[in-house]
Parts: sequence; C-alpha cells; structure tokens
Amino acid sequence: MLSEETVIIHKLQKMLKEQYQAIGDNMIGGGIDNMEKYKYMMGQAHAYLRISQEISSLLNPKEDKKNDTERPENVVEFGNPKG
Repeated sequence: MLSEETVIIHKLQKMLKEQYQAIGDNMIGGGIDNMEKYKYMMGQAHAYLRISQEISSLLNPKEDKKNDTERPENVVEFGNPKG
C-alpha cells in the first residue's frame, strides 16, 4: 500500500500535468487574443513543467547520494593553499 505522502505527490503530479495540457489545448484552440495573455500562459506552462521535473528528480535521483561527503575526482578547488 502506498504511503499518504506518495499518494499526495502522485495527485500533485497528475494535477500539474493536467494544467500543463489545458494550457496547451487553450493555446492551440485559439484562446490567446493578445501578447500579454500569451506570455502569461507560457509562464504558467513553464512553471508547471519545472515543478513537475523537480518532483520527478527528487523522487528518482540519478546520482548515488550515499557518498555525498566525498569530493569527486573531476572537481578542481580554487582558494588559498594550505602550507
């Protein structure tokens, strides 16, 4: 059984997807009559997409987080050398 938090997150993702789709449908259907409305709707669409992507990346991290304290080999540190 899914936890209450997981159910909420999935409902939120579904709502974001539906809102994003509704904006696209409205734009394709000719629901824009001026540039201000176009910019507003584009801003909304970008916000919904960004939030959805952030939720997905939080739920499915691509990197192994167990060694966060170790410095990766390909990182160059700048600063005062200890000596």
